[in-house]
Amino acid sequence: MYKRILVPVDGSATSLRGLDEALRLARDQRASILLLHVVHDFLTAGGPGAAVYMTQLRQDLRERGQRILEEASQRAQREGVEVETRMAETPGGSVGELIVEQAQAWPADLLVLGTHGRRGIRRLLMGSDAEYVVRMTPVPVLLVRSIED
Repeated sequence: MYKRILVPVDGSATSLRGLDEALRLARDQRASILLLHVVHDFLTAGGPGAAVYMTQLRQDLRERGQRILEEASQRAQREGVEVETRMAETPGGSVGELIVEQAQAWPADLLVLGTHGRRGIRRLLMGSDAEYVVRMTPVPVLLVRSIED
Protein backbone atom coordinates (compact mmCIF):
# COMPACT_ATOMS: atom_id res chain seq x y z
CA MET A 1 0.00 0.00 0.00
CA TYR A 2 2.68 2.53 1.01
CA LYS A 3 5.90 2.35 -0.99
CA ARG A 4 7.39 5.83 -0.42
CA ILE A 5 7.31 7.27 3.10
CA LEU A 6 8.60 10.78 3.81
CA VAL A 7 9.83 11.38 7.36
CA PRO A 8 10.91 14.85 8.50
CA VAL A 9 13.61 14.60 11.19
CA ASP A 10 15.04 17.32 13.40
CA GLY A 11 16.94 15.23 15.95
CA SER A 12 14.31 15.62 18.68
CA ALA A 13 12.91 12.67 20.61
CA THR A 14 9.56 13.43 19.01
CA SER A 15 10.87 13.18 15.44
CA LEU A 16 12.70 9.97 16.35
CA ARG A 17 9.40 8.47 17.57
CA GLY A 18 7.99 9.35 14.16
CA LEU A 19 10.99 7.72 12.49
CA ASP A 20 10.57 4.54 14.54
CA GLU A 21 6.93 4.27 13.49
CA ALA A 22 7.85 4.93 9.86
CA LEU A 23 10.50 2.21 10.02
CA ARG A 24 7.94 -0.31 11.31
CA LEU A 25 5.61 0.61 8.46
CA ALA A 26 8.39 0.53 5.89
CA ARG A 27 9.48 -2.96 6.95
CA ASP A 28 5.88 -4.18 6.90
CA GLN A 29 5.07 -2.59 3.52
CA ARG A 30 8.54 -3.11 1.98
CA ALA A 31 8.64 0.63 1.43
CA SER A 32 11.50 3.08 1.09
CA ILE A 33 11.93 6.15 3.26
CA LEU A 34 13.01 9.68 2.44
CA LEU A 35 14.44 11.41 5.49
CA LEU A 36 13.99 15.17 5.25
CA HIS A 37 15.78 17.70 7.41
CA VAL A 38 14.74 21.33 7.09
CA VAL A 39 17.27 24.05 7.89
CA HIS A 40 15.19 26.88 9.33
CA ASP A 41 16.95 29.79 10.97
CA PHE A 42 14.45 32.62 11.68
CA LEU A 43 16.87 35.30 10.46
CA THR A 44 16.46 38.85 11.65
CA ALA A 45 18.32 42.07 10.90
CA GLY A 46 21.10 42.72 13.36
CA GLY A 47 23.26 45.58 12.15
CA PRO A 48 26.43 45.72 10.07
CA GLY A 49 28.21 42.76 11.70
CA ALA A 50 25.19 40.45 11.60
CA ALA A 51 26.01 39.01 8.16
CA VAL A 52 29.11 37.30 9.54
CA TYR A 53 27.14 35.69 12.36
CA MET A 54 24.29 34.68 10.05
CA THR A 55 26.70 33.01 7.64
CA GLN A 56 28.21 31.00 10.51
CA LEU A 57 24.74 30.22 11.91
CA ARG A 58 23.59 28.80 8.58
CA GLN A 59 26.75 26.71 8.27
CA ASP A 60 26.32 25.36 11.81
CA LEU A 61 22.67 24.50 11.10
CA ARG A 62 23.62 22.69 7.89
CA GLU A 63 26.34 20.68 9.66
CA ARG A 64 23.96 19.75 12.48
CA GLY A 65 21.33 18.77 9.91
CA GLN A 66 23.81 16.55 8.10
CA ARG A 67 24.63 14.74 11.37
CA ILE A 68 20.91 14.27 12.10
CA LEU A 69 20.35 12.81 8.62
CA GLU A 70 23.36 10.49 8.91
CA GLU A 71 22.24 9.14 12.30
CA ALA A 72 18.65 8.63 11.12
CA SER A 73 19.87 6.99 7.91
CA GLN A 74 22.06 4.57 9.86
CA ARG A 75 19.08 3.71 12.05
CA ALA A 76 17.01 2.89 8.93
CA GLN A 77 19.82 0.85 7.38
CA ARG A 78 20.17 -1.21 10.58
CA GLU A 79 16.47 -2.02 10.22
CA GLY A 80 16.99 -3.11 6.61
CA VAL A 81 14.94 -0.24 5.16
CA GLU A 82 15.93 1.44 1.89
CA VAL A 83 16.60 5.08 2.72
CA GLU A 84 17.38 8.37 1.00
CA THR A 85 18.22 11.66 2.67
CA ARG A 86 17.52 15.22 1.68
CA MET A 87 18.27 18.56 3.30
CA ALA A 88 16.21 21.60 2.35
CA GLU A 89 16.39 25.19 3.51
CA THR A 90 13.68 27.69 4.27
CA PRO A 91 15.28 30.78 5.85
CA GLY A 92 12.48 32.54 7.67
CA GLY A 93 9.86 30.56 5.69
CA SER A 94 7.40 27.89 6.67
CA VAL A 95 8.75 24.46 7.56
CA GLY A 96 5.29 22.94 7.04
CA GLU A 97 5.04 24.42 3.56
CA LEU A 98 8.43 23.01 2.61
CA ILE A 99 7.46 19.54 3.90
CA VAL A 100 4.32 19.61 1.76
CA GLU A 101 6.34 20.68 -1.30
CA GLN A 102 8.89 17.91 -0.75
CA ALA A 103 6.17 15.28 -0.24
CA GLN A 104 4.65 16.20 -3.59
CA ALA A 105 7.97 16.51 -5.42
CA TRP A 106 9.40 13.14 -4.30
CA PRO A 107 6.40 11.90 -4.54
CA ALA A 108 5.49 10.34 -1.18
CA ASP A 109 2.63 7.90 -0.56
CA LEU A 110 2.64 8.74 3.16
CA LEU A 111 4.07 11.37 5.50
CA VAL A 112 5.01 10.34 9.04
CA LEU A 113 5.54 13.22 11.45
CA GLY A 114 6.40 13.34 15.09
CA THR A 115 4.34 16.02 16.81
CA HIS A 116 4.30 17.62 20.24
CA GLY A 117 0.51 17.91 20.16
CA ARG A 118 0.56 21.39 21.67
CA ARG A 119 -2.75 23.04 22.48
CA GLY A 120 -4.05 26.43 23.41
CA ILE A 121 -1.67 29.34 23.83
CA ARG A 122 1.44 27.15 23.36
CA ARG A 123 0.22 26.22 19.88
CA LEU A 124 -0.60 29.82 19.05
CA LEU A 125 2.80 31.05 20.18
CA MET A 126 4.87 28.27 18.66
CA GLY A 127 2.78 27.46 15.59
CA SER A 128 2.15 23.99 14.29
CA ASP A 129 3.97 22.64 11.29
CA ALA A 130 2.12 19.35 11.70
CA GLU A 131 -1.24 21.12 11.57
CA TYR A 132 -0.22 22.97 8.40
CA VAL A 133 0.92 19.72 6.78
CA VAL A 134 -2.31 17.92 7.66
CA ARG A 135 -4.43 20.75 6.26
CA MET A 136 -2.44 21.38 3.08
CA THR A 137 -1.00 18.12 1.76
CA PRO A 138 -2.86 15.74 -0.53
CA VAL A 139 -0.66 12.95 0.86
CA PRO A 140 -1.95 10.82 3.78
CA VAL A 141 -0.33 11.81 7.09
CA LEU A 142 0.41 9.76 10.18
CA LEU A 143 1.04 11.89 13.28
CA VAL A 144 3.03 10.31 16.11
CA ARG A 145 2.55 12.07 19.44
CA SER A 146 5.40 12.89 21.76
CA ILE A 147 5.43 11.15 25.13
CA GLU A 148 7.24 14.17 26.65
CA ASP A 149 4.20 16.44 26.88
